[in-house]
Amino acid sequence: MTHRLRAAALGLCALALPGCETLSGLNPFGPGGPPEGQPGFVRGFLGGIAAEDPAAALAGRQVLSAGGTAVDAAVAAGFVMSVTLPSRVGIGGGGACLVFDPDKGAPEAVVFLPGPRQGVPAGADRPAAVPLLARGLFALHTRKPGRPFEELMAPAEQRARFGTEVSRGLAADLAAVAGPLLADPGAAAVFGRPGGGPKQAGETMLQPELAGTLGQLRLAGVGDLHQGMLARRLAEVSPQAGGSLTFDELRAALPGLEKPIDLASRGGDRIAFLPPPADGGVAAAAAFEALRGGADIGAGAERGLAAVAAFRSQGGDPRSVVTATNLPPARLGTLPASTGLVAFDRRGNAVSCAFTMNNLFGTGRMAPGMGFLLAAAPGLGAVQPPLLSAAIAYNPNFKAFRLAAAASGQEAAAIGVAGPAALQLFRGLAPEVAIESGAPGTARTQLAACQNYLPGRPDRCLIASDPRGYGVALGAVDE
Repeated sequence: MTHRLRAAALGLCALALPGCETLSGLNPFGPGGPPEGQPGFVRGFLGGIAAEDPAAALAGRQVLSAGGTAVDAAVAAGFVMSVTLPSRVGIGGGGACLVFDPDKGAPEAVVFLPGPRQGVPAGADRPAAVPLLARGLFALHTRKPGRPFEELMAPAEQRARFGTEVSRGLAADLAAVAGPLLADPGAAAVFGRPGGGPKQAGETMLQPELAGTLGQLRLAGVGDLHQGMLARRLAEVSPQAGGSLTFDELRAALPGLEKPIDLASRGGDRIAFLPPPADGGVAAAAAFEALRGGADIGAGAERGLAAVAAFRSQGGDPRSVVTATNLPPARLGTLPASTGLVAFDRRGNAVSCAFTMNNLFGTGRMAPGMGFLLAAAPGLGAVQPPLLSAAIAYNPNFKAFRLAAAASGQEAAAIGVAGPAALQLFRGLAPEVAIESGAPGTARTQLAACQNYLPGRPDRCLIASDPRGYGVALGAVDE
């Protein structure tokens, strides 16, 4: 049964943009966390985070160093990626996350996909998805908060306002779609070079309009984008970008709290995958079942794709599709880009997330005056839903975290989760080796594993980011 999470309404604050001093006060700890003797100071093992964007991983690591939870770290990293990797993450997009809380003993799924539209809106040559990232990250934060939500938004707002370097990952995405993307004046102002062409890795990217939007969300609350001033402004300006969002659509869009697809692993462990409508979890779960039964990585990948193709065409109970063995081979064709992150903390909380704009850079058009790209509406034209894939393994008897995985790579995203997870859980391979052996083709995996669980033996915890990608894994240990 789906339970709707309604974003808590924060009192409306002053509408002026926050100043530098205010932002500094919200992010007081710097790169190394708070000094000894100050509130939030923690010594020793703090956890870890891996993400496909280095700036996001660094932001998450700083939150862990400030005594924040894995949920806090994932929220901060998600907002930072909306600034530093807007090709795949954005205020106009969304995603889905799994959360493990040892106090509850089982994972939950927070699903906030960029919303579908009811047909093609009149005058929309590039229909936009209904945005859900901000509301989704707020919903995620409610599952296990440690630091104030407003504080977690500050690193993203700072980077948008004062500038951030173009990463190698963003530069590669820009090079892939520079022509059509830079045809939009708003996108060209952010991503283009003065002499023409896309920005290159290492160049500075300023996003003052996005900083203003993030500042308003921080002050007034994320609900402002759905039923406040920002919602009315987005409904007014989105037709100029061919997206034609309405105030009623924005107001109705809510994240959902779903029950994951939960399977047996080994030795009393279980592994949870994202549930529909994030149906990349169906593919990853089916691939994992095949690998658990002795299939090789290639056969597991084929089984996963066959399962999600059957689910998309027939619907029904996703668990019956996951365990089916007589499905015909299938190919899904071109799928949208996505990205992922994993995080865990010293208390054994863990998060695994996948994000998307339903296309590389979404519709390729900025919401005028608001600084963010509109995500592409799924199911219209050639836009298929992405395979958002993430998993968390745990032991329900110990109420302990075992493993977290997330992957991108379009068709390969599902096996990018299932393959490394199976190799780590069944054969005990180190995360780097499990990624190398179990994530084929275009898959790019983020993987964390605690061989003796958390809470438990933190010295047996490892985390890795796929070396074929542009991300980084950071263990958080303060000596």
